[in-house]
Amino acid sequence: MDRLSYQFYEFMHMAFAPARAVTDAMLHAVKHPLNPLHHTIFGRNIAATGELFERMTRRYGKPMFGLDATTIDGETVEIVEETIWQKPFCGLLHFSRQFAGAPPKQSKLLIVAPMSGHYATLLRGTVEAFLPSYDVYITDWRDARDVPLADGGFDLDDYIDYLAEMMQHLSKENDGAPLHTLGVCQASVPLICAIALLEAKNSPHAPESMILMGGPIDTRVNSTAVNKLAEQRGIDWFKRHCIHTVPFPNAAMGREVYPGFLQLSGFMAMNFERHVSAHVDMFNHLIEGDGDSAEKHRDFYDEYLAVMDMTAEFYLQTVERVFIRHEVPLGLLRHRDTLIDLKAIRRTALLTVEGEKDDISGVGQTEAALSLCANIPETRKRHYLQLDVGHYGVFNGSRFRQHIAPRICAFTRDMESAPA
Repeated sequence: MDRLSYQFYEFMHMAFAPARAVTDAMLHAVKHPLNPLHHTIFGRNIAATGELFERMTRRYGKPMFGLDATTIDGETVEIVEETIWQKPFCGLLHFSRQFAGAPPKQSKLLIVAPMSGHYATLLRGTVEAFLPSYDVYITDWRDARDVPLADGGFDLDDYIDYLAEMMQHLSKENDGAPLHTLGVCQASVPLICAIALLEAKNSPHAPESMILMGGPIDTRVNSTAVNKLAEQRGIDWFKRHCIHTVPFPNAAMGREVYPGFLQLSGFMAMNFERHVSAHVDMFNHLIEGDGDSAEKHRDFYDEYLAVMDMTAEFYLQTVERVFIRHEVPLGLLRHRDTLIDLKAIRRTALLTVEGEKDDISGVGQTEAALSLCANIPETRKRHYLQLDVGHYGVFNGSRFRQHIAPRICAFTRDMESAPA
């Protein structure tokens, strides 16, 4: 029965289509400024009810970054998004800054977004904070539901290969700009592994530094509810209950995935009362005519409710190797047939960042990378713990902008000026 959940989800989405069309037409009529109901409490009740119904039955598509400009040295600089590298499951997105004159000499920053349900746009605030200081790139992961079976599979080994190829691509550009990398949450694991493989080969394409933020390097440290669930359930439970086959009419029909709608149900269940309260508040804001508050709700949930499918092989390998068998800290993780040795990292500097109230990656799980990378000189390793922030506060929000981002910028400057 579990395997039929995806088909049932698609059926319900199509079944609601006529009701959504009628609701959409009603909203246009009720909200029209010439409609007398538009200015009444009754009319606003109808409009608020219709909007909530539409939003609760909608399939949210991939959001836009919408970063059109940044400010550098007091001047507004236009931003143009361009994909400079492409594979079936990911593109490398470049936020190209259109300078009027000669561009300033700044380092490159590759932000590795997690492939853990949400799109890379979840890191919009992260990108925005670094645009004035770096030439910024980000991994733009594709929804596995949209990748045909003919394009092959995607597992943890492929993820590591993708990152190694991206770093090689960026470092081969003959502009002399140092390359720094930043891995967020789950992405910290494949990033540190890719760099270890490059360093083991004495590759000139290894980056100047890596910043790991709220990542599950060693989930034995301060285990969270997420970590304990993986250990208690075991990999067979995840295979039985989390893996589904993409149905018609999606492009990836027949591909086995961990569906986005299941991931979203887990996200929502963790703070169910808060989400219900937020939607009740939005309903009241719409009736009261508080457009600003309602718009903030729309912006947040347009992002939060947009989720993507992950390939079954990548999801199951990550759960088993990272969260159940703890292969990274135990030195047992292999990339294809090669054992990954974090002690091979010698030149790339390392900064770990954690949040005091992180309930997904507990305090100490990311910091563990400092001791595992034993051959990085102590002068090229740092750790920062941000007080009063949870998981998302590590890479987004006011404390990230005021405290964490400036420390990252200072760290990369220091590592460029200090000998490796």
